[in-house]
Amino acid sequence: MKATWILPDGREITADVADGRHLMEAAVDANVPGIIGECGGTMSCATCHVYVDEAWLAAAGAASDFEDAMLDATDAPRLDQSRLSCQMEMSPALDGIILRVPEV
Repeated sequence: MKATWILPDGREITADVADGRHLMEAAVDANVPGIIGECGGTMSCATCHVYVDEAWLAAAGAASDFEDAMLDATDAPRLDQSRLSCQMEMSPALDGIILRVPEV
């Protein structure tokens, strides 16, 4: 399965992502600039903030209440399509997902 991160300058990074792997971990492994994952996926840093491409919003699902609260602490502006990529697991339904990396 594949995920694509679009950087603020328009460059794209696409990586293979195994089923069940968190998209933050995949981004860190693929050296996606702007995705740090400082807390390792415990939702305590918001350094894996992404904007889910509008075509993928329904498949990605909504943020949990705790994730929703953490999104208020992001450096980049929070948008309706904001998610913490540490809370998004790759699955066949997300194969091909497009995520935009916010400009900080």
